[in-house]
Formats: sequence, C-alpha cells, structure tokens
Amino acid sequence: MSRRRAFALLAWLMAVCLGVAVALGTGRDARREPAAPPPPPAPHPDRPEEVVPATRGEWVGTWSAAPCGAEPGTRGGLPDRTVRNVVRTSVGGTAVRVELSNRYGTAPVTFSDVSVALSAAGGPAARPDTRRPLTFGGGRSVTVAPGATVVSDAARLTVPASADLLVSLYAPDPSGPVTYHRLAQQASYAAMGNHAASASGVAFTQVTQSWRYLTGVQVLSTSAEGAIVVLGDSLTDGALSTPGANRRWTDALADRLRTERGAPALGVLNQGISGNRLLRDALPDRSFNGASGLRRLPHDALAGMAVGTGADTLVVQLGVNDILFEPRESPEAVLAGMRVVTERARAAGLRVVGTTLTPFGGHAQENAELERARQRINAEIRAGGVFDAVIDFDRALRDPGAPGRLLPRYDSGDGLHPTDAGYAAMAAAVDLGTLLPASGASPSNG
Repeated sequence: MSRRRAFALLAWLMAVCLGVAVALGTGRDARREPAAPPPPPAPHPDRPEEVVPATRGEWVGTWSAAPCGAEPGTRGGLPDRTVRNVVRTSVGGTAVRVELSNRYGTAPVTFSDVSVALSAAGGPAARPDTRRPLTFGGGRSVTVAPGATVVSDAARLTVPASADLLVSLYAPDPSGPVTYHRLAQQASYAAMGNHAASASGVAFTQVTQSWRYLTGVQVLSTSAEGAIVVLGDSLTDGALSTPGANRRWTDALADRLRTERGAPALGVLNQGISGNRLLRDALPDRSFNGASGLRRLPHDALAGMAVGTGADTLVVQLGVNDILFEPRESPEAVLAGMRVVTERARAAGLRVVGTTLTPFGGHAQENAELERARQRINAEIRAGGVFDAVIDFDRALRDPGAPGRLLPRYDSGDGLHPTDAGYAAMAAAVDLGTLLPASGASPSNG
C-alpha cells in the first residue's frame, strides 16, 4: 500500500470513529473500502458476464459531483420513477462502478434497479450493446440509509475517456428528499415507471439540470496514474458556461491531460458547488450553496474521495464568495481557513494545490475595500506557505489594463463568472506537473 493510500485509509478510519453513517441492506459504504481492488462479487444469474472481479488495474475516479442539499419539491422522494443521469467521463477503463448518496435524505431510499450504459448521442438513449445492470453485494436491490453512501459492484464495460455515460436508478417506493447536485450544466432525465433497463430514451420526457443521487463514477484502469479532486465554488461548477457542452475549466483540464504529450494520465473529479464558501455554511434561503468547504472537506475531498478513486492531489478553488458576499470574512480569516484545509489534506496524504482569487470588478457587490482584500489574499498565496503549489487564475483571467476586472472576452457579463473562453484559459494556466504527488513533482509556487 502506498504512503498516500495508507494516509487515506487512516483518514477513513478516523471518519468512522466520528460516526460516518453506513448503508442498510446489501449496499457497501464507500468509506469502508480501501483503494485496493475488492474481492469479486457473486455473479448475477441473468448476466454473469457483466460482473467482473477487479484483479487487474486500479480503481480511479473518472467523474464526481458534490451533493449540495435536498432537492426542493421532493419531500417524498421520486417513487415509481426512473432517474437517468448523464455524466462525462475524464479517464477510461475496462469496468465501472458507481457511488450513490442519500446524504441529505431523511428516510431510507431503495433502488430496485440500477444500470449504466454509454449514451447513444449525449441524450437519454443508450447504446443497447453497452447497457449493464449493476449489483450491490451481489443483489440487484440496495437500500441507502439517510446520510449514507454506497458503491456498486464492478460491472464489465469498456468506458472511453471523454464519453457520456448514463446512470439509471429506479426507486419503487416513497422515501425522503432527493440528494442532488443543483447546477449540473448538463441535461439529465426522468421517466415514470421502471425504465432502467431500457435503451430507448422515449420514456424520459422529464428534463432536469441537476444530478440526482449519483455522486461518483469509478473505472478500472491499467493506464491512469491517479486522480485529482477539485474543491471549489461556482467557477469550478462551471456556472454560466454553455449547458451541455462540457466547458467547465475542469473539463478543459481533462482534455489537456488526455491529449498533451507527456501529460500525466489523471482523472479529474469536480467537487464544485455554486455559491460555496470556505468558512460558512449556506444561508437558510440558499441551502443549495452547500456546507462550507471546511465542513465538507472530509466527505468531498479526503476519506470519501481519496479511498477508491486514486486521488493524490487536492486543488482548492475557494474564497471569493467569503469576501464578496455578506457576511464577509477578513483576508486573515480566509487565509487561516486555507491553511487549515492544507494541513488536513496533507494529513490525509494529499498534495494541496491552491488557486488565486479571480477578479470581480464590475460585479454588483464589488468595491475598493473588497479588491484590497482580494489582493491581500493573492499576495499571501503567491508568497508560499499557504499551499504546496499555486495555480494563478487571477493572472490568467485579469485584464492587464484593469487588473481588478476580467478580460472582456472572459467576462460572461456579471463581472465574476468566466465565459467558455475564460474557463479554457483557467485550464491552460495549470502547470500539469503541479498535479502530481510530491514524489512526482517538487512543490512550486507558479
């Protein structure tokens, strides 16, 4: 076991001691599983060829989304309905398993039919030859307790990098509220009745811009070197990027990692939540902005993500909302919070890469005092001592003639969120060597 994975497993054990909830029924808790391959599950009698022991390669995270809260209007869950999530992979593999979460549920939720498939054309229709039913501990049904997370058994499926994957979930009975990721920037679907096994997309007439219950996808890979986890806010979530086009900066980074000569083969796990703050939980009337970065760090970046995903590096893109919106934090408080994140991530065996705070001149909330706070934080980040390495998003996006503002072609119109071109510029600013663990790259500040 590598030093990093030993640290990750220790972090998991600490989380269990603090009372991490486990799933009911036949499901496995994601935080109970070491990164090493699990023993082979019992074959399913209907399609034994689709359940595969993970004896070669390593499990690597290829996609993720941080749950941000309970979906409004789903107090009783989504009974007798099939949810079909559409997600984009970052790395490929020869087998797949998925992570389902009931973190914000108030009652157990049972999924009696779960499947994966490659999308036929980016929508709800599946390529029939790729549809695979998923099992949990060898059984087709899984019940997930409130607050719990489960990971499916492995299913044999060749999953390409940069592919649209469909994850379908059928819940027959009422449950508590749906755990969701609000801003997907990607259409997903739902249908009345059980259509999890259907390759057709005809029944999926309900469209949503959120991901429901699904929080992670892992692939069995012999070529990927690991993964990076990005803990961020709306700039990582891809707010105001082109919907359905996968133009988040993390998508552009995954493209670079896949296509540039000499680039490390790394999965990219996006744990951004729009409106998220480093130090404070969301206000009650904006609960979808999620718990603070500090509070969600153990689940969304440390034990919960590092174990079973091959994660070696954490990228931290938080802090803008803490100084821009009420109640505002001082630069000293934000920097102290960043150092706490770094210390905790290092203790879990992760390398920590931080980003500078991007310009917000022209935004409705900005003023000269807030700009001074931003510059103070960025100066300290660039000076070193906050993170192991730095990605300078401020330098990548700012207008040289007006450094407190985004370059006009990078401004989506609100002075804060980038355009697709701006997100691409953020990805281009990443020194790919800084994403490797300490053994693969030396700490750097630029």
